[in-house]
Order: sequence, then structure tokens, then C-alpha cells
Amino acid sequence: MLPEHADAVLAIFQAGIDGGNATFETECPAWEKFSSGKLPGHRFVACEDGRVLGWVALSPISDRPVFAGVAEVSIYIHPDGQGRGLGRALLGAVVESSERGGVWTLQAGIFPENAASIRLHEAFGFKLLGLRERMGRHDFGGETRWRDVALLERRSPLVD
Repeated sequence: MLPEHADAVLAIFQAGIDGGNATFETECPAWEKFSSGKLPGHRFVACEDGRVLGWVALSPISDRPVFAGVAEVSIYIHPDGQGRGLGRALLGAVVESSERGGVWTLQAGIFPENAASIRLHEAFGFKLLGLRERMGRHDFGGETRWRDVALLERRSPLVD
């Protein structure tokens, strides 16, 4: 994921926001803010015919050194790219890069209604740790409601 992918990456993120089951965010940030929260070396795009159709990135969960090997996964696929294996390719790439980079734990917070994303993560060894009930208030479609978040985690078998 490079600066030249910014417009497409943010448009895909906005599509996730607009869909209502991908994030608590209500508006897309500027590229500088978005990009600064992602770990270098652990951010990828999937392209077809020069068009970005998905992205994945890791974000640190804390700036404390003790948590340097723990990161949160974000993955978004454009509606035109869904159901075509792009999510598998992207998640596989970021799992591989995380292990090369010494990340020992990946975590993902997913709305339970997003069953496809949960299945994708489970296919890569993520385990459901539990449901965080009423984790946050979600402003979507003119209403605010409490949302639960499924917490998934993958421990690397390669990183000690």
C-alpha cells in the first residue's frame, strides 16, 4: 500500500463505512492520518487491471514496548472484488509479513453480523475469544445503537 493507492484505499474504506457492518467510523480520515496509523511493511493492496480492489494493514495496539509484537488487522474489499479470493490473498500476505516481522499476536474486532469476515479470519487460524457486548455506539443510517464486537486472535506458531 503506497501513497499512489491513497484515493482507491480510502474509497474502499468509505464503502465499508457506508455498508454499516465494517467499522464504527462514520467518516473517512485524510490519507495522512489513515496512513500514519498503519505499520510499514504490513500493508498491502490487491489490484486487478491496475484497479485497487482491496487492502489489508496492521496497526499497533499500543506504543508500549511490551506490546510491540501485537497488532490489529484491518481488511477491506471493494464490493466489486468480494467473493473472488482477494480477502484470502490479502490476509495471507499480512499473516506472512507479520511472522517475518516478529509479530506474535494478531487481533481483529469484527461485528458479529459480518460472518464472511469472521470465517475468513478463522480460515487463517484466528480463534474467537469472545463477544464484547455493547462495545461501542454506532452512528449509522440516522440512528445510534450499541454494537457488539467479536474479538478474534491469532498467535503465531513461528514467533517465540
